[in-house]
Amino acid sequence: MMDSAKKSDALIMAEAIRLVNEGVSVTFPVNGCSMLPFIVGGRDSVILEKPVDLCVGDVVLALTIPDNVLHLENVEKHYVIHRIVAFSGENVVLMGDGNLVQREYCKRTDVYAKVIGVVRPNGKKSLQGTFAERCAAKIWYILLPFRRYLLWIYKKVKK
Repeated sequence: MMDSAKKSDALIMAEAIRLVNEGVSVTFPVNGCSMLPFIVGGRDSVILEKPVDLCVGDVVLALTIPDNVLHLENVEKHYVIHRIVAFSGENVVLMGDGNLVQREYCKRTDVYAKVIGVVRPNGKKSLQGTFAERCAAKIWYILLPFRRYLLWIYKKVKK
């Protein structure tokens, strides 16, 4: 049985997805540190829109299954806001910018929204998909072998 907090979160998520499907932009707060350093959980919000023309490098809201269980039917799925790192036919491979090795998988039909912007606490908006943002994300992905150390430094500096 689902506890009341999870039930409330599920209802909020369902409503956000419904609005996005109707063409409404939804600003949604994020939690967690899986998208550091680009999106800070508990501080930033993301602007979600209906996903069209998905590309590697896009940040999306998707219903995923954990690594290595792509074909199991009874695996618990969960929502993530992560970056697309690859496509394999109708399958999408996602990875959080703050993750070191973990990847998640979903079908293209399980991608419910695309992050088009990040809203900082001061109200400043950072648009996703710009040339500068895509370059920074690509460099960050190339630095994956060093990410553990870079994230450690980032967390020490940002304390």
